[in-house]
Amino acid sequence: MTTREQTMRIAIVGCGAMGSVYAARLAEAGHDLLVVDAWAEHVRAMSADGLRLSGPGGDRTVPVRAFEAPPAADVDLVVVAVKASDAGSAAATLTPLLANDPVVLTIQNGLGSADAVADVVGADRLAVGIASGFGASLRGPGVVHHNAMRALRFGAHAGLAPDRVEAVAAAWRAGGFDALAVDDIAAMQWEKLICNVAYSGPCAVSGLTVGEVRDHATLGRVSRAAATEAWETALALGIGIQVSDPVALVRDFAGQMPAAKPSALLDVEAGRRSEIGVINGAVPREAAKVDRTAPVNAALTTLVHAVELG
Repeated sequence: MTTREQTMRIAIVGCGAMGSVYAARLAEAGHDLLVVDAWAEHVRAMSADGLRLSGPGGDRTVPVRAFEAPPAADVDLVVVAVKASDAGSAAATLTPLLANDPVVLTIQNGLGSADAVADVVGADRLAVGIASGFGASLRGPGVVHHNAMRALRFGAHAGLAPDRVEAVAAAWRAGGFDALAVDDIAAMQWEKLICNVAYSGPCAVSGLTVGEVRDHATLGRVSRAAATEAWETALALGIGIQVSDPVALVRDFAGQMPAAKPSALLDVEAGRRSEIGVINGAVPREAAKVDRTAPVNAALTTLVHAVELG
């Protein structure tokens, strides 16, 4: 349980699978939580019965205040946990929550969503989060399950003071997360992206798991080529990544969770729009900034979009 001095007033906007895990764990730690989600049935269930979380640590239910749109409320932290494509539009709804000058934290896959949020709320109040090694699913209204809970890293998007970033990390540590504030969040975003592009596109077009793609005679080569393109792009952009061998990186990544399905594949299977445009699709956009191309990632992005269209 956090002390009174450590307790934060937190609003989580986007209470899907990951947002619900965050909300439940943070509420358990004693933080004052309100959650916002457009799924009315989910909001009604949380309001009536609380948010039920199962997974490591057991099965428990925590009370949260739930809303379909951001209410006027004084909060210390606003967490934008929607899909990347919805981050900008979600940020545009946050005005009722911003009167007390809270930190805004955005946690999405890929690259680009933080810029969309910063354009709305201001870069100097924005923190960026990276979640690694998580697996979560909504089992129904007000019910979420998670399979693993590894690392969260937070950093300033632009001018946010280091002590405010550290306060965010401390709040999440109180919720039982492996959470740290870091100086160079951009480098960590790219290191995660190298792993994600290796498997998001290939898994989404094939229906295979991470481990199956890694070991596949043909798709394995495509996967490694996508990772290498992302690595070469990051180096060309001057990003301070700490990766000397992208192929070894993505093979080790798959070895940690060979049976996993990336979110892009889960979205395709569920008939939802995926985030492939900010994952594999981010590499050719970023490469163009330094007069490079990324044909493997561009092709994978196009193929996934074609699969989404049926």
